[in-house]
Amino acid sequence: MPHSAEVPVQVWVGGQLFQAERALLVEHCGFFCGLFRSGMREARAAEVRLGALSPGGFRTTLQVLRGERPALAAADDLLQAVECAAFLQAPALARFLEHSLTSDNCALLCDAAAAFGLRDVFHSAALFIRDGTHELAAELALPEARAYVAALRPSSYVAVSTHTPAPGFLEDESRTVCYLDEEENAWRTLAALPLEASTLLAGVATLGNKLYIVGGVRGASKEVVDLGFCYDPDGGTWCEFPSPHQPRYDTVLAGFDGCLYAIGGEFQRTPMSSVERYDPAAGCWSFVADLPQPAAGVPCAQACGRLFVCLWRPADTTAVVEYTVQTDAWLPVAELQRPQSYGHFMVAHRDSLYVVRNGPSDDFLHCAIDCLNLATGQWTSLPGQFVNSKGALFTAVVRGDTVYTVNRMFTLLYAIEGSMWRLLREKAGFPRPGSLQTVLLRLPPGVPGPLALSTPEL
Repeated sequence: MPHSAEVPVQVWVGGQLFQAERALLVEHCGFFCGLFRSGMREARAAEVRLGALSPGGFRTTLQVLRGERPALAAADDLLQAVECAAFLQAPALARFLEHSLTSDNCALLCDAAAAFGLRDVFHSAALFIRDGTHELAAELALPEARAYVAALRPSSYVAVSTHTPAPGFLEDESRTVCYLDEEENAWRTLAALPLEASTLLAGVATLGNKLYIVGGVRGASKEVVDLGFCYDPDGGTWCEFPSPHQPRYDTVLAGFDGCLYAIGGEFQRTPMSSVERYDPAAGCWSFVADLPQPAAGVPCAQACGRLFVCLWRPADTTAVVEYTVQTDAWLPVAELQRPQSYGHFMVAHRDSLYVVRNGPSDDFLHCAIDCLNLATGQWTSLPGQFVNSKGALFTAVVRGDTVYTVNRMFTLLYAIEGSMWRLLREKAGFPRPGSLQTVLLRLPPGVPGPLALSTPEL
């Protein structure tokens, strides 16, 4: 006779019968965990009746717990999912809702999460609204939701330029992290880099509203910096943390699922496939599954709570792969063949990945963009050309429905409409030479930092 944990549970919801794995319900739902371990008569029964919930919401719950990604387009679908996440105490469903936030549903999810007490979903939806247009906040129905959004800080566009420590330049004024003051249309200094830090070929990422710098090199021999550095904008302070076990430069750093990932990179001029994960709570790195091939400087983006990288293969092939935490594996997602297919960068919006690559005839002053829709697996090309930064490759971040890109002349903001990018506005260009990495950070209120002054090109 099979173990009781393996026996399917019959769950009646609103007159509809569902079959569910008992172990799945116990693992992912606080309600069922408490019920089946309580010793109550219902815990021993083969059937459970949930009169208060909707069948559609429970169906969505089971789909998400089984690893599926249901499309929740209708308002009723979203409301029923919020209700189930709260009643069943299902964190996986709550995270799925957070990763499903768009400008179309954020106000509805914010109000519903506030009403049902889903704090993480409420907070994520409020942050999304704070970073969007004023019209999004106006759509909120609950006064407490409006007040919460108004009290939040919007995210700022932050740039980390390339610098390496060298004798005589340790006090260089340009060794700074800068941010775009959009109201004053000026780049300002946020913080000076630690004296030992190098941002040349370093991995840069944010996690939990902190900025992390890993690796980087100094000197002609490309000696890898031994320490990592973390900047906390709330305190305006830097702290050090360990580097990955494998010294690496030109690694890509990603803040994902509560951890940092150092993906690929080079050491002693040799590309690597190894990947390491840093747990800030434990303060240590561990190896995870290798990339399918050695790679340095891989384009990386997150969409729908999933982590993707691009790999460039012979015969002008772009391969998109996904890392899955549950199975610790890199899985193939899609491939595209293009002349000069190798690219610089990748950003995500909703369920689309935008892969930025060289323009025609190896024109490094311009780049082209291909879009992969994750729901359909279809590729499309964006019309027009997009400008690279002078002396650097393309860099971009997405805030809400807006793409921020930067070069020496302009900071260009594009509105994403469908899968197209429409130029929205121009802001001041970054006033210093060299390549850039850009992120979003929520900065504390207070006196704005000094203007980031231009420095002569070396």
